[in-house]
Formats: sequence, structure tokens, C-alpha cells
Amino acid sequence: MRKLIAQHEEVYIGTEEHSALRPGHVRVRTTYSAISPGSEMGLIGVSNGQKLDLGYSAAGLVTAVGEGVSSLREGDRVACYGAPYVKHGECLQVPVTLCSKVPQGVLMKEAAFGGIGAIAIHALRTARLQFGERVVVAGLGLLGQMIAMIAEAAAYDVICYDVNVKRVKEAEKGGLKAFRSSKKLEGIEADAVLLCAGGKQSTLTQDSPDWIRNRGKIVIVGDIEPEYPRAKIFKKEAELLISRAGGPGRYDVTYEQDAIDYPIEYVRWTEGRNVGEFLRLLATGKIEISCFTRKVTNMEEAYLTYGALGNQEISAAVIEYGRSDG
Repeated sequence: MRKLIAQHEEVYIGTEEHSALRPGHVRVRTTYSAISPGSEMGLIGVSNGQKLDLGYSAAGLVTAVGEGVSSLREGDRVACYGAPYVKHGECLQVPVTLCSKVPQGVLMKEAAFGGIGAIAIHALRTARLQFGERVVVAGLGLLGQMIAMIAEAAAYDVICYDVNVKRVKEAEKGGLKAFRSSKKLEGIEADAVLLCAGGKQSTLTQDSPDWIRNRGKIVIVGDIEPEYPRAKIFKKEAELLISRAGGPGRYDVTYEQDAIDYPIEYVRWTEGRNVGEFLRLLATGKIEISCFTRKVTNMEEAYLTYGALGNQEISAAVIEYGRSDG
């Protein structure tokens, strides 16, 4: 099986042998995988002599099911999420807990964003927002845009912020309120701010306390160091939260490797169920993400696409593996 790897800060095509199908897992022939620019460009940058697999969000067709799997069968269309099981590879072995059936009418190249959608949904759940509350989404890369779309669909009062003119205009085209100047956000009394930008040292940590109401929330979603001015946080008794990946189950060996789900009555929204909810939003037309699927590449030309993403010429891309139904 061919897959994309990062090594010496470059992107290459590598190979991997098929392993025996584990109980609770399914084998998936990939049709599309989505590139997540923030995390993947970061991996490429630190790869040095290591060989690091790239990617974590994909869609494809089930070709085999392991012992104990009853919810999926051969031929099912699925979205799947979560490294090291999901990667930019031609064939994947994925725990059933990290797979969700793709509803009829949803394009596979859009379903490939299921993992990124799950991360966006979990970030909003971490903020514990209620109907009609105001949320600022700071940083309009792929994940920030996805969060803003889903927040708008959930009827929150959404305000977007990014210093990049192109990204602000794209958000405005989608009907969102968006600003380039942080001064516009001072005193808006947001219930929560979601920080979706990258860069360890960011001015967002200094500015965001000025945007929330008393006892408001600041949720770190992007790769930002949580260094905040104590006086501002103390004055507002603000709540600082960190959103980790796609939801409960992530990094839990029992849930992922052993494919043992959490009972829904105890854990309503796992990472797998968040993928399913993202697919429901696509199927019902609550969100529209064709703007993320305009750039379609293949494994041979993927290195060029990473260059375009790194230069911010495009905000998202998908990799296609052979012929597909879209």
C-alpha cells in the first residue's frame, strides 16, 4: 500500500505492508482523504530524519470487516478519523468506533472532512454554548472556517476574526460577520472565544480576554501556548478551556485500538459520533463545504499542494485515490 510520509521537511510517497485485520476493525479502500494544513504542515516542519505518516481524515469503501463488527459490512461508504489508523494511504485498517456511514447524497470528497468536522464540533461542545449566545472564532484557517460554519448552523451569534484579508472576505461571502481589526472586537461581550490560529506565541492570548463578558470562556483549539495576562482573566473570572481533538475516546486505547464504544447513556458524544453528526449536517444541507473541495490532487502531485497550502494560496485540499463517485 502506498501512503504519504514526511521526512527531512519534505513530502514523499512511502509504502506499508497490509497487516492482519484485527477484531473490531474494518479495512477501507480510500477514495478521498482531506489535508489538514495546520497539523500536517507542522509535522512536515519537524520531520527531520524521521518518517512521519501524514493525514487523519478520510472516506472510502469497506472491503472487509473484522470479527465482532456488526454495524458495517463490505461495500459500505464510510468516513473515518484518527491517526495512526487513518492517514493519506490507499488502504486503511480502522477501528469501527472511528468510522461512520456516509449518508446517501453526501459526496465522498466532502465526507473525507469528517475528522476535521468532528474536531470543530467538539470545540463548540467544549465551549458549552447555548442557543443564541455569541461566539468569536479567531483564526480562519480550515478548522476555524469549519467551526464558524457549524456555529452559524447551530444559530449562535457568530463573529469571525483573522488578519488575512482573503480569509475575511471568504467568511463574508459565506454570510458570516468577519473582521480584520481586533479593535472591532473590544467590548462585544462574547460568551466564548475559540482560538483556532496556530503559532505558539500569539497576540490572541493577550487580546481575547477583552472580547468576552464577565465569566466568559476562552477555548484553545489551535496550537497556542496558554499564556494569559492574569489581571484580565482575574477581573472577568474568565474560564480557560482546551479542546482536545475530536472528542471523548481520542487517545484511549480501549475505545480506539480495542474498538470498544462508550455507552451512549454515559458519553453522549464520542469522537465517532461527532463524525456522524458532521455527516448529518452535510446530508441535511445545514452546512455547505464545496469551498474546501475545489482543489483535488493525487499522491504524485501532493507535494505541490502542500506548497500551495504553506503559502496560503489555498485553504484546503483533498487527495483522490483512483476513480470515485465524488
